[in-house]
Amino acid sequence: MPVRSLRSPMLRWPGRAEVLQALAAWAQRLELPGLVTVGAFGSYARGDAGVGSDLDIVVILETSELPFERRMALLPLEELPVPAEALVDTRAEWGRLAEPAPGRDPAAGDGLGSKERLRRRHGSARVDAS
Repeated sequence: MPVRSLRSPMLRWPGRAEVLQALAAWAQRLELPGLVTVGAFGSYARGDAGVGSDLDIVVILETSELPFERRMALLPLEELPVPAEALVDTRAEWGRLAEPAPGRDPAAGDGLGSKERLRRRHGSARVDAS
């Protein structure tokens, strides 16, 4: 969300460093059982975020009883300075992203696993929760 400048009645959009620092502090405060790590991907990770950009977050848990589509509701995303969306994976789910798609010949195409394709497409900036 835009923040009010201390010296002006104008609102300003927080910069990349401010957003990533807020994410790091937020990750430190998270109290999720089995939290492994928190990171950013997308425009803030690549460094090309602008006014109105949302923060794309990945949260890795050891395990979760909740289905994937319900896990994001556990996160207090409203505490972050810009709108945010999160992918919440278990360690096993995240590990499977590195595996080639079933039936895919690694010699054909780029041979990259899904996790590496995600990194190359969205960029990465790691923010540890520990």
